[in-house]
Amino acid sequence: MPTQNTVVSTTHEVSQTTAISIFSWVLIFATPAFWSVNYLVARKAPAFIAPHMLAVARWGLAAILLGIFAWPEFKAKRHLIWAERWHCLALGMLGMWMCGAWVYIGARTTSANNIALIYALSPVFIALAAALFLKEHLQGRQWLGVAVSLLGLVHVVIQGQWYAIAQTEFVAGDAWILGCAIAWAVYSILLKRWPSPFSPLARLVLIAASGALFTLPLALLEASSGLAYSQTIWNSTTVLIVLGAAIFPSSGAYLAYSTLQKRIGASRTALVLYLGPLYAAALAWFALGEPLHSYHAIGAAIILPGIYLASQTKVND
Repeated sequence: MPTQNTVVSTTHEVSQTTAISIFSWVLIFATPAFWSVNYLVARKAPAFIAPHMLAVARWGLAAILLGIFAWPEFKAKRHLIWAERWHCLALGMLGMWMCGAWVYIGARTTSANNIALIYALSPVFIALAAALFLKEHLQGRQWLGVAVSLLGLVHVVIQGQWYAIAQTEFVAGDAWILGCAIAWAVYSILLKRWPSPFSPLARLVLIAASGALFTLPLALLEASSGLAYSQTIWNSTTVLIVLGAAIFPSSGAYLAYSTLQKRIGASRTALVLYLGPLYAAALAWFALGEPLHSYHAIGAAIILPGIYLASQTKVND
């Protein structure tokens, strides 16, 4: 017969597990909300700031802002920073340079629909790689959730007009986007595969700083090229673009993503990408006055149950 202390301890553990589960669900819906700001950034940035300069500015600023909060941890673990240098550099190249600059380069010659369709492959890449390298084996119901979520995202991207898939044309810019999708999959797997003595916040600061430093020479080379699209016009709009990118899709989204990975695993965390177009549509409606359509509602009705199915079994939660 359990003692009173055992009952209290068990109740505390159940309560703690429930709290973690609720927090994971909060992160599932908060992460794409932060990322959706990048849709507005991608639309405004080309006229004001060059791709590599934007990557350097947003990640350099994000490292400074988050570094303020992580400073006590850096002081306590300063002897461990140098040992993390190669992992941080590799992750910075993948997540901050390739996923930070290449998408803006590709967006100059391809359509938003193509970008969304190609990026839709990223969670599938991550789920397959997680099964191979992280031993995160999805069950049949979870794979069904992945497939259903993918179906819902495609429905939103093609605006409910399925015949449009046959009319899709792929151009040079799509290669940049495909590179981004693959880089994000590799980033997600390595972020989980390489353990770190630092918290997700402090680790993101190190990765962001490494990515910004790696991209800086490329930004300077870009600026000196003399090409029209490689020039940056520094004004109040440019500053707002950098601030928005640094605070929301950089600091907020990446920190939430890495925290969520530790709780539910890489493959399930990747599914938050499928909520991106829904949040982007809502943000465009709120900020730009663009209308919402029935295909958004239908897509949401498909995506949300899919994410629920894929998230049923806990992994490291």
